[in-house]
Amino acid sequence: MEQNLSLYKIFNCVAEVGNISRAAKELYISQPAISKAISKLEQNLEVTLFTRNSRGVHLTTEGKMLYEHTKSAFETLQLGEETIRKVNELGIGHIRIGVSSTLCKYLLIPYLKEFIAKYPHIKVTIDCQSTFQTMELLGNRKIDIGLIAKPEQLRNITFFPIAEIEDGFVATKTYMDNLKLREADDHFDVFKSANLMLLDEENITRMYIDNYFRTYHVETNKILEVNNMDLLIEFAKIGLGVGCVIKDFVRDELKSGALIEVPFVAPISKRQVGFAYAANAEPSESLQKFIDFYQQKE
Repeated sequence: MEQNLSLYKIFNCVAEVGNISRAAKELYISQPAISKAISKLEQNLEVTLFTRNSRGVHLTTEGKMLYEHTKSAFETLQLGEETIRKVNELGIGHIRIGVSSTLCKYLLIPYLKEFIAKYPHIKVTIDCQSTFQTMELLGNRKIDIGLIAKPEQLRNITFFPIAEIEDGFVATKTYMDNLKLREADDHFDVFKSANLMLLDEENITRMYIDNYFRTYHVETNKILEVNNMDLLIEFAKIGLGVGCVIKDFVRDELKSGALIEVPFVAPISKRQVGFAYAANAEPSESLQKFIDFYQQKE
């Protein structure tokens, strides 16, 4: 078939205009070259494609069948060319981003708002997953980039920090007052006595806090696991217990007094959050625009 591609183009043009001389003018080749190409194609296919008379050429039954396919094929190619031109002119592209629902709400959306305003024709797909799942999706090339809390090992991942986050424990004042009444001791162990609300064990934040507990020998008793920090924050706000949250994400609640910070053994070290993508993969044009965009903002 590869040897016939140029012949198909000539055949398709002759079939459309119904005249060899007109086809020769459109294709900028001689009439004998047109006739020779048609004869060659008929020889290759072992069929007659045109009947000829003084008024021009007409497709045979086999010629009509072939024309239906060549017409569709060349229309598809033309559409492809137009699509490529539009992509280049408008900057059309696609970026797949992996991110947890919490980081998406508090960090990614502000970035996307400005990025989409600058590049409105780039399609963005969001896959909300934990950091571990996002890293797995990156490794399997199912997403282009992820917004994650920096893991201990990057494993062939390029990481660009965009913010620092600080974990803390919060509760309502009412919950803490009632807890103090139940314990009847001003020096009770909050972590051992309270209903402690943490993200589930599949979350990198939970692993970070568990390591903190081990380092400072913190004992816990009643733990409520939640797989979403927004829910954890809401549970803390209704007085269900002491929640471990990212302090920046409850800044308004702490300022208004809806939540108070619960004292803990020692300060929890801040962590980096940033964008990560496969180090050994060549970024697409759209992804490179996104990378350049967030790097320029820092």
